[in-house]
Amino acid sequence: MINQQRLLAEFFDLVKIKCSSRAEREVADVVKAKLADMGFEVSEDEVGEKIGGNTGNVIAYLRGTVPAAPVVMLSAHLDCVEPCAGVEPVLKDGIITSAGNTVLGGDDKSGVAGILEALRIIREQKIPHGDIQVVFTVAEEGGLNGSKNIDPQRLKADFGYVLDSSGSPGKIINAAPGQNAIKVIVHGKTAHAGLAPEEGVNAIVVAGKALAELKQGRIDPETTANVGIIKGGTATNVVPDYVEIACEARSRNAEKLETQTKCMVETFERVVAANGGTAEITVRKAYGPYVLTDDMPVVVLARQAAESIGLPMSLQGTGGGSDANFFNTYGVPSAVLGTGMSKVHTTDEFIKEIDLYQTAELVLALIKTAATMKKGA
Repeated sequence: MINQQRLLAEFFDLVKIKCSSRAEREVADVVKAKLADMGFEVSEDEVGEKIGGNTGNVIAYLRGTVPAAPVVMLSAHLDCVEPCAGVEPVLKDGIITSAGNTVLGGDDKSGVAGILEALRIIREQKIPHGDIQVVFTVAEEGGLNGSKNIDPQRLKADFGYVLDSSGSPGKIINAAPGQNAIKVIVHGKTAHAGLAPEEGVNAIVVAGKALAELKQGRIDPETTANVGIIKGGTATNVVPDYVEIACEARSRNAEKLETQTKCMVETFERVVAANGGTAEITVRKAYGPYVLTDDMPVVVLARQAAESIGLPMSLQGTGGGSDANFFNTYGVPSAVLGTGMSKVHTTDEFIKEIDLYQTAELVLALIKTAATMKKGA
């Protein structure tokens, strides 16, 4: 059984620490000290320097007392979206919120606190366990930059769990899409809009015609596409010769992702050319998709752990990316677990007190259950 009073106090302490993306130094130092006190070998990588931040990913390792058990990774991210300075957590009627002027920071301190409390219980109660790796990433918000730039050789786990989802503990995300970022620059021809508009090629109009033909929105149950940003033009009396468009395609199926991306690129090229313009298009792979089958150890263990503490378990796919996308790409099968965080990225963010406690209970159950398994089974 976890120490609920301690967990609640630690969660409150963590969310009070300002932890903007690329500026997680204070919270990283706090969690590093806590992990070291629990006997972990603690290190910090050089990712902060790579991404223009002041902090690297925190990577910690604890040798197990059950050497034949699989190595389990537990992960959460240290940063929050803005506004995250001066958070005042409030508990009322079993619901934790901020005072209202900031986010709460349950995304993702609910995951961080749940992991830390479960690890303390393991140590205090001398519970048998296999090797445990903890990875607290930085700069997850706005691009998964911590996991994107981590050295995969530093990941030693057989499989892992990323505590970073809405939904009550027991929710297990076993499938997530990959994403391609598509940047389109439409070139037209400038002219004076009042004196000689016929001499110009309006890049905005040309881009609009392409967008009208674009397949976007919900393509199928596992594939989506979106046009997110369009910028162009300088004045109403100038025929614009330049428009920049930012789009994305996502799918949990790699072939469908490439098909949708190709379709979007070809639509822009065809329509823009047909209307007298030129299109300059670049495609950048943001991250790859993953699907974890029911019989994989990472899913089997999660199911058994949830059942062992009476949590209803549900396997779900998602339309969003997380650090798990990169961990899976690096060869560490990783599922995302719900922690109960709700209305994240808003000042209305909240988490139920019971979900905070059940998150830690689930992490504890994962560690206990893993100790009963054989590596490679």
